Amino acid sequence: MNDLQRVAPPELGTPHGFSHAVVTDRRRTVFLAGQTALDADGRILGEDVVAQFERALSNLLTALHAAGGSGRDLASVTIYIVDVDDYLAHAREIGAVWRRLVGTDYPAMAGIGVSRLWDREALVELQGVAALD
Repeated sequence: MNDLQRVAPPELGTPHGFSHAVVTDRRRTVFLAGQTALDADGRILGEDVVAQFERALSNLLTALHAAGGSGRDLASVTIYIVDVDDYLAHAREIGAVWRRLVGTDYPAMAGIGVSRLWDREALVELQGVAALD
């Protein structure tokens, strides 16, 4: 197989912006720590959820690239969200950021509402797992 196979069982309906399951026979697994919109000086950048999502995703991809992978290698991503209603209100913009930075092949994903994140100013945090050749 040597590729990530996205699985969409018809019993679960058509996924939009995620995959129900991802299967791989790749040998290397990269576990990516949660990333927020932090810059190199430890400051949260971005005043809204879209800007922070873009920075957090960029940070996640930077860590993945340093480990030898790319966004196409993401098998699973969890998004921790401080304000789920605000996130959903900006879902189209967030989706556009994802497609621009990663593409249209989506990993298995979960969005989880939380009361706050480690950095009080952070609105979103992304954590992932990638499968590399």
